Amino acid sequence: MKKTFNIGAFVVFLFLHSFVRAQLSPPGLGDAKTAFWSAFGVKYPLDSLGKKYSMSYVGLGRKSNPDNDNLFSKQAIWVVNHEVYHSFAPHQQYSYAISYRRQPEYESDAPYKKEGIEQELRLYGRYAYTFDLNEKLKFKNTIRQEFRKFFDADFNQAEEDFQLRTRIKSQLTYNLSEKSNQKISLSVEELFSVSRLHQPDHEWTHFGYKEMRIAAYYMFTIPRSPFTIDIGYMDDLIRDSRSIHHGGVHYLAADLVWNIPSKK
Repeated sequence: MKKTFNIGAFVVFLFLHSFVRAQLSPPGLGDAKTAFWSAFGVKYPLDSLGKKYSMSYVGLGRKSNPDNDNLFSKQAIWVVNHEVYHSFAPHQQYSYAISYRRQPEYESDAPYKKEGIEQELRLYGRYAYTFDLNEKLKFKNTIRQEFRKFFDADFNQAEEDFQLRTRIKSQLTYNLSEKSNQKISLSVEELFSVSRLHQPDHEWTHFGYKEMRIAAYYMFTIPRSPFTIDIGYMDDLIRDSRSIHHGGVHYLAADLVWNIPSKK
């Protein structure tokens, strides 16, 4: 993997009707060298003022083994997500969401055979405040609180019962051009969590820092269409992982969003 991929990343913020809309950023896919994330989303207005909308998407992820760079090597995750957003005051926004995720588990040693399936039901809410630094540059800070419930392939209790996770994110978005609504965005996100274990004993882990995700995205609107595309890169630095020794897990991402216009 080239050293240029260690620098950070591309996180896109898609804009419509003068407010920042949801991004379909990659989920964490565990230890690997490289990974690929792709999603198709539908953004639907919930009022005529452009202050409330929903974003639903389906996403698929693939990743490499820990000792190679083939980002399409094996299935990593599939996700179904639905989130509702409300811009309730100038520069302020909150959202709430429900998500289902299905993720294969692989052995930690070669040949990294599949050993099971982990399923997850996730509920989360977030609050964001955006600063307009100038006409083209915006600075957004977000705090997101998650509840993650885990199951095995048959919806039985998993080794990790549930997790409470806090995510803090800062991002800069720059408007490159009004033509095709082109924008570029940079972000840094830190994740902290505590888990309730089911096995071997019912106990809590220590709350603490788990990972950091550095990302950058480029976004544009397909001319004369309701579709936007974001293309980007993310570096996931997972604490105490094998991947941390070679600069983290390097993601490539490509997403397509269908923006349904609001009714007059």
